[in-house]
Amino acid sequence: MRITVFIVLLLALLASPAAHAAKDTSECERVKRKIRAIEARMRQGYTASQGIRYEQKLRELREKRYKLCR
Repeated sequence: MRITVFIVLLLALLASPAAHAAKDTSECERVKRKIRAIEARMRQGYTASQGIRYEQKLRELREKRYKLCR
């Protein structure tokens, strides 16, 4: 009985990093898509106030990409 519980706990611990890595990868791709979307909008032209908002959002997303996409 103890061995079964130990094996189940061990498998749960081993599976957790794999699931976490998959989540990080999907989150990384989502951030990259958002960056590309903002850059595409910026290529179409924008007002000064929109440009300020776009640049702020890009800074935030690029920082997030740096943390997630290593």
